[in-house]
Amino acid sequence: MSSRTSGRASGRGRGRPSTAARTRRRTVAQALITFLARQYTERDGHRRRLIGATWGIFGHGNVAGIGQALVESSEDMRYLQGRNEQSMVHAAVGYARQSNRLSAQAVTTSIGPGATNLVTGAALATVNRLPVLLLPGDAFATRPADPVLQQLEVASAGDVSVNDALRPVSAYFDRVTRPEALVPAALAAMRVLSDPAATGAVTLALPQDVQAEAYDWPEEFFAERVWRVRRQPPDPDELADAVRLVREARRPLLVAGGGVRHSAAEEELAAFADATGIPVASTQAGKGSLHHDHPCDVGGIGHTGTATADELAATADLVIGVGTRWTDFSTASATLFQNPDVRFLNLNVTGFDAHKLAAHPLVADARTAVRRLAAGLAGHRVEPAYVTEYSGAKKRWERRVEAAFTAGEDTARPTQAQVLGALDALVTGEDIVINAAGSLPGDLHKLWRARSHDQYHVEYGYSCMGYEIPAAIGVQLAAPGRPVWALVGDGTYLMSPTELVTAVQEGLPVKVVILQNHGYASIGGLSETVGAERFGTAYRFRAADATYIGPPLPVDLAANAASLGMRLIRAGTIGDLREALAEARAADAPTCVYVETETADTVSGVPPAQAWWDVPVAETATRIAAVEAREEYDRHAATRRRHL
Repeated sequence: MSSRTSGRASGRGRGRPSTAARTRRRTVAQALITFLARQYTERDGHRRRLIGATWGIFGHGNVAGIGQALVESSEDMRYLQGRNEQSMVHAAVGYARQSNRLSAQAVTTSIGPGATNLVTGAALATVNRLPVLLLPGDAFATRPADPVLQQLEVASAGDVSVNDALRPVSAYFDRVTRPEALVPAALAAMRVLSDPAATGAVTLALPQDVQAEAYDWPEEFFAERVWRVRRQPPDPDELADAVRLVREARRPLLVAGGGVRHSAAEEELAAFADATGIPVASTQAGKGSLHHDHPCDVGGIGHTGTATADELAATADLVIGVGTRWTDFSTASATLFQNPDVRFLNLNVTGFDAHKLAAHPLVADARTAVRRLAAGLAGHRVEPAYVTEYSGAKKRWERRVEAAFTAGEDTARPTQAQVLGALDALVTGEDIVINAAGSLPGDLHKLWRARSHDQYHVEYGYSCMGYEIPAAIGVQLAAPGRPVWALVGDGTYLMSPTELVTAVQEGLPVKVVILQNHGYASIGGLSETVGAERFGTAYRFRAADATYIGPPLPVDLAANAASLGMRLIRAGTIGDLREALAEARAADAPTCVYVETETADTVSGVPPAQAWWDVPVAETATRIAAVEAREEYDRHAATRRRHL
């Protein structure tokens, strides 16, 4: 990635006088917003605004600085009003992911709780390698009154503020304590935001007095600037090693991660699979890299994966990771790849990820690397018997999907899987489905049939409850005119429903599906398997012995959504659900479909986990459930491998 100032766009050319001596007097905040409005990315000849809009909640610390600057720059920088700082970051992350990391949004907050509310969203962005610019207010740099309202005091360090909590969750952090320091800080921020190998949350902490301070800025600072997003080619020696490894393999398996999507490498991946016959599994972030009906697509991999993919992984002699960071869910906590001779080949834009699992690295842009690897493998194809094997397994798994999706009587209450089945029968490749936490990510990874490269949007790097609704807003902003669905359980809905007001205010026709099962289905199931006996995972229980005492709490989440301005459709039965989803899809206003599903302990028909996940169990216990769970844990833990 490189940057340049566009002479044509800024009106400069050969023979014109230098702008270096010309200045413009502005406050720091005014200068920053003007600067941000003139930053662009360019990849493959396509140019986009780098910072498409600024989210904000105002208080002391940003209202007189960034807030005033946004008023002055309203024609150049769109302002979006949020209701919760964490949710604003989630919305910006959804926007960035839908934009393939080529466009991002900024988020401004006051000092104190406004700033600390950013931490969870920042961690989610950085974990998922997605760009977002954070502009929290900070305490006075000049310290005219010390402390000010909401200032953190540290007796041993006078320069620490609550914003320092953002350091470990930011890909880049700076505190702008002098006006002239904004120039290098702003340029560094853009560099990181536009660099696919370094991106994540970028934080520029802005002391409130400095925001309002005037300075004579060089005109050059405000010239349009284009940040080219490079497609890094592979090293020739690494590429030669990669070609040799694939040619030597008899049971190769490719695992597609989010990097395939960020690089827009889906067509190259499909061509690679067509030519070689190598089966393609996917992580949560990579699902949709191949359409579900592609012959080589074998579904999700790991703890939430399909039996097809996980059985292939157990016997693979070469695992090709493309754009994946290899989390424990994808590797089944290092128990998935059991072939004693298995080797790994990682194609990744970052060397950090490319070397994981002691892999042979191919550090490069995913699209470029897949294309060149395919060229090096011209004429190579896996044995026909291997294709027959995984094709048959894929058909068997598809029958299990059909069984889970198949609806019962129209008058029956649907299971969660049947809700997904009804939606699956309705959507086209145009629709985008968003989820992040609870039991839905597992069901979606196993069952969902991705019809387009960007239909499946499950945030599972941080798996943050409360992500879905604000992310749907960000996605809708990035993909106007497309049906955007936020699937939320009752637990995640209660974490952060307030951005529904933002969707209503902005007139964004997001479709929110609330699945009410009166408890935490995912963690309840996990609690049972680790011997914690579902303690604290239902809404009505006796703390002394964790006994469920029902009935459900008299809480009406549908009425809550309606009170926040959503158009509401209640669906009591499978028949109602089909009609409600179709009505919501056609709606041009924010719409909520509320459906009460069968409770968490009712069999839904979803196949259980096909691979293990390491959650330590009490080594000593008096209750039989925990003792038995520990025995099961030890059995699985014994199969862990350290790949070297």
